[in-house]
Amino acid sequence: MEWYLKVLKNYVGFSGRARRKEYWMFVLFNVIFAIVAMVLDNVLGLASKELGYGPIYGLYALAMILPSLAVAARRLHDIGKSGWWQLIALIPIIGVIVLIVWYVREGDHGDNAYGPDPKAGEGTSATVA
Repeated sequence: MEWYLKVLKNYVGFSGRARRKEYWMFVLFNVIFAIVAMVLDNVLGLASKELGYGPIYGLYALAMILPSLAVAARRLHDIGKSGWWQLIALIPIIGVIVLIVWYVREGDHGDNAYGPDPKAGEGTSATVA
């Protein structure tokens, strides 16, 4: 949960780097909360029959757009890629697969063009130039 809150506190921070753990823990809690929002919509009778969700989920999804884009950009920065590479997801199927592969890849050791290694202070050795 602390990783989810960390991303929300830095919801418009597109600079810097995000570890795999930070990204994937955010994704996990985001999916859980989205499912809870959908269930609430259905239990309260607010869900649209055509869509399967209602205003609670819609507001939650809208609120999570910027934090999701920001943490994904920081995750790409951790492997030395620009956050603009998220646009590759617009290529059907292949773009999403490429992004998932990049998101699970280990980040660059030591500093890169986007900032210091976020793991440097956690017992892993960072390259000192």
